Amino acid sequence: MPEIEEYIQRKTMLYKTGVEYGDYTINFVLGCSHGCKYPCYAYTMKKRFGVVKSYDEWCKPKLVENTLELLDKEIPRLKNKIKSVQLCFATDPFMYGYDKICQMGIDAIRKFNDANIKCSVLTKGIIPIELEQFSKENEYGITLISLDETYREKMEPGAASYEERIAALRALHDAGCKTWVSLEPYPTPNIHEQDLQELLEAVSFVDKIIFGRTNYSKEASSYRGHKAFYNEKAAEVIRFCEKRGIQYHIKDKTITED
Repeated sequence: MPEIEEYIQRKTMLYKTGVEYGDYTINFVLGCSHGCKYPCYAYTMKKRFGVVKSYDEWCKPKLVENTLELLDKEIPRLKNKIKSVQLCFATDPFMYGYDKICQMGIDAIRKFNDANIKCSVLTKGIIPIELEQFSKENEYGITLISLDETYREKMEPGAASYEERIAALRALHDAGCKTWVSLEPYPTPNIHEQDLQELLEAVSFVDKIIFGRTNYSKEASSYRGHKAFYNEKAAEVIRFCEKRGIQYHIKDKTITED
C-alpha cells in the first residue's frame, strides 16, 4: 500500500462550492494519485495558481492532518446553513490504495452524520462497505466514463478499476444506500469510441445519473459535430433514466444549439 509522504495543516475546511449540483464541500487532501489526464480541472487550477509545481507533485497526495479538528469547530457554526456536504470536488475522499485517506473520509462523514448533515461522495476509488452503517440520507457515487480498462489505464492511471468501482457501489445499493454515478467527462469518438447504452446498463441499479461532456480539451472540441454528439448522448441518457425511473442531471453546456 502506498504511504502518505507529507502532511499539511489548513486554517479552514468547509466552504460553499460553486459546482452546479453541490452545496458545501471539503477537500482534506492536496493532490490526487489517480492522475487523471482528460485533463483534470483541479490539477490545472492548482498548477496555474502555483499551489503545485508539476504533475508528479500533484500525484503525491498530501493529507490535511488537522481535518477533524477543523470540522469540530466549523460544523457547529455552519450546520444550520448546510444542506449537504460533498466529498470531494478537488481531490478524492477514497483515494485508491491510501488507507489513511480513506479512513479520514470515513471519520469526516461520521462527524457530519452525527450533526444530522447529509454527505454526498464521489470517488474513482473503492467506497468502503462499512458506510452502509451510516445515515441512509447519504449518497454514494463513482465516476465512470467507460468500461474499457485499457482506456482507464490511459486516462485514470492511478484509479481503481471500473469493475472494482461498480462492485463496491452495487454492494452499498444492495445494503439499502442511495447511489449515483457521474458519467463525466464523457469522451467524443475521436478520443474513445464506445457504446453509451452498455455503460448505462452497467449502472442501471443507481438512483441518479449525472452526464457531462469533456471540457478543457482541444481534442474533444475539434471533433466534427461534437455539439450534435453531446446533444444525442444527453438525450440517450434522459430516455434511459425516464424509462427506468432513475433521477438524472445533465451538466450545463452539455446540451447546446447545433
